[in-house]
Amino acid sequence: MKHLPAYIAIFLFCISAKVFSQTTQTNDTVYQSDQLIITRLSKHSYVHTSYLYTNSFGKVPCNGMIVLNKNEAVVFDTPANDTSTKELINWLQLKEKSKIKAIVPTHFHEDCLGGLKAFHQYQAPSYANNLTITLAKAQQYTLPTNGFTGELMLTVGGEKIYIRFFGEGHTKDNVVAYFPTDQILFGGCLIKELDATKGFLGDANVKVWSATVESIKKSYPGLKIVIPGHGEPGNIALLDYTIRLFSKE
Repeated sequence: MKHLPAYIAIFLFCISAKVFSQTTQTNDTVYQSDQLIITRLSKHSYVHTSYLYTNSFGKVPCNGMIVLNKNEAVVFDTPANDTSTKELINWLQLKEKSKIKAIVPTHFHEDCLGGLKAFHQYQAPSYANNLTITLAKAQQYTLPTNGFTGELMLTVGGEKIYIRFFGEGHTKDNVVAYFPTDQILFGGCLIKELDATKGFLGDANVKVWSATVESIKKSYPGLKIVIPGHGEPGNIALLDYTIRLFSKE
């Protein structure tokens, strides 16, 4: 095999490094307060972490995802309350100079839509699985204004994001969000961090949970980053761990 000329090899290396840097987790904290932490994971994608105070589990860190591109933002799951949500909105507006194109709660629990009222005050469009809206209404929560069934495609700065229902697991309505540009998945509470326990199962379908996550893994084999609903982001190993955790149910 002939050796490539040095200048071509250097060019190809630079291109490869650029692609790698755009799809590899970086973990760069860009905002932090007592109520909210925002961490950059890739070129366009961030995890926001806020805190829900519960009787059963105490102070629980709750994750959501932000995708930023060309001064547009799509947010998945609200922070846990209106106060931390307003911090997130202020950061997007003042620091990132970005318009919020959509907020998408991934299921009907409070850690996904507890700050939805604040987004609506900002007049941000909200989207959710139709079943999420039905279940949230029964809990008398603030309701997303736009419903979908099965799958929804949104754009942020011209790049596509896919929100899809793969099946029951943590809840009957849980959806996930996939941003192919960064090869990142927001799994929400359907996906567990490594070494996590099963957590709250009051609305779960544990018999099909593993099969649902298997379907996600088959659909997105090139994933580089996976964000769980609680705990540390990782890679596709989080899907494998979640599958094993519920495989004996």
